[in-house]
Amino acid sequence: MTPKIVVYKALPQDVLDNLRRHAQVVELEGPPGHDRRALAEALGAALADADGAIGASIKVTPEMVARAPRLKAISTISVGVDNFDLADLTRRGIVLAHTPDVLTESTADTVFALVLSTARRVVELAEWVKAGQWRGSIGPEQYGVDVNGKTIGIVGLGRIGGALARRAALGFNMRVLYTNRHPNEGAERAYGAKRVELSELLSQSDFVCLQVPLTPQTRHLIGAAELRAMKRGAILINASRGPIVDEGALIAALSAGTIAGAGLDVFEHEPVSADSPLLAMRNVVALPHIGSATHETRHAMARCAADNLIEALAGRLTRNVANPEVLAR
Repeated sequence: MTPKIVVYKALPQDVLDNLRRHAQVVELEGPPGHDRRALAEALGAALADADGAIGASIKVTPEMVARAPRLKAISTISVGVDNFDLADLTRRGIVLAHTPDVLTESTADTVFALVLSTARRVVELAEWVKAGQWRGSIGPEQYGVDVNGKTIGIVGLGRIGGALARRAALGFNMRVLYTNRHPNEGAERAYGAKRVELSELLSQSDFVCLQVPLTPQTRHLIGAAELRAMKRGAILINASRGPIVDEGALIAALSAGTIAGAGLDVFEHEPVSADSPLLAMRNVVALPHIGSATHETRHAMARCAADNLIEALAGRLTRNVANPEVLAR
């Protein structure tokens, strides 16, 4: 029997064609600006008689999965799996596949772009020039700070954190501090990275970069106390998940000058509200969650996710599984 796959995010045509060679495909993705709630409701209904699903950016709840007795596998076009209840999927024997590795380098590029743009005030000064304010030699009011030779603190030295450490140490001669559940001996050897407690990282780093997944333990990992522990001249970079930072505390710290600035690719609620105080701050660089958003990387992610789903439905998938316990059954 040909399996049925529900697609809930737009896919490149060649990826769709490949899926259609292996399964009956039902597409749900709406046009840009679509109602995400309506899409979630449509996904819940479509899963009822589906064998697999592929997509991103929609929360797949246990209630939705409970109404899908045939569901064998879900493939998310992302590394993060915070839109799923892993324990519930594992209990039901449903494979959750994701796409590590393929987005590592492009996301690390985005993180370091935030480091550079916040340090050198690139966005602010570009707008200043466009507004016709450049009328002579610039002065201290337009100066930024150096990146070369500074200390970068990386909270979470996994794949992306490691790629960021490589850029920092080898490209900009930066001292690398990191926190991680386990030592990253490869980064220590290659980049001189030093594993420290979070408190030491916060107090010593000129740039604090967050690269941890969103879990109950990391939600609001950075709050008022952690921001106060940072240097007054330090810059916070978050390109992982918005809720890792207490956004209210960050707004207060930036307003009070507790820290010097922030580079944000993610927010507690996305899209970020147009009236968010963060968007009115000159010392904030705000991006629309573009971490892996290059043509090449997004295509590779979609292709990887589709291959994951095809292999999972055939019972052959052994890698890129977020809940590997389900394979042992």
